[in-house]
Amino acid sequence: MTGEQSRFSSVTDLQGLELLSAHFIEHSFDPHLHEGYAIAVLEEGAERYRYRGAEHLAAAGSIALLNPGEVHTGSKASDQGWRYRVYYPRAEQFCELLAELELPHGSVPMFADSVHRDAELVALLIQLHRLLESPDSSALQRQTFWREAMLLLLQRYARVPSTRPAGREPGAVVRAKELLAASLAEPPSLEALAAGVNLSPFHFARVFRRATGLPPHAWLKQRRLEQARALLKSGCTPLNVALQLGYADQSHLTRQFKQAYGVAPGEYRSACAG
Repeated sequence: MTGEQSRFSSVTDLQGLELLSAHFIEHSFDPHLHEGYAIAVLEEGAERYRYRGAEHLAAAGSIALLNPGEVHTGSKASDQGWRYRVYYPRAEQFCELLAELELPHGSVPMFADSVHRDAELVALLIQLHRLLESPDSSALQRQTFWREAMLLLLQRYARVPSTRPAGREPGAVVRAKELLAASLAEPPSLEALAAGVNLSPFHFARVFRRATGLPPHAWLKQRRLEQARALLKSGCTPLNVALQLGYADQSHLTRQFKQAYGVAPGEYRSACAG
């Protein structure tokens, strides 16, 4: 990436969660604050900022955490500036997440320290940010991945207690599989799926993963690919398969099919016909 660039977006099915992807070189931020949190992941370069009366340096591979209502600045700390991805969740979103897991929280979670080097979490947050910007992702996938990543962040850096092991809800899991199998082309959101089995969204996601070994969106992906293979074997064209099963387009089907089976849908269809 060359030159200064920025992209702002929001995620409707995550209560309008705001996101920023940017590369700043000469730009600098005057003292300002955010109503909610700012969670920044540094991908390249380094940023310097003043926060809570001290100077902080966030270099590539680190996470910068800012609490709601805290004044801070921002400017380059290297000649190439800095490239980062930022989440701006509201405080109530974190409180709702903790409530779904029945975790005690007498007040809004707060980050004690600002800069952290955490390779695992950095990779996870970058992957999630890209997913939330991608038109190929589903609400089910976005909502599940968001909860998992934010819980890990809060547990590591906001002193949120560990969760109890997920229980066993075999009836809910069976019903969820039925709902997903019946909605391959238009999968429900995590909230809708959880409501259909009378569980809170995050509790349901953990119960489902414990029972199947996969989060709901990954289980759905496997069922969708199995159905795609059956349709191709029956002679259906890749384009029609993509349309029938709710893929964003034919290339979306091709990417997932080749990743799973090692061949493109057209090659698979031709081989089966031969």
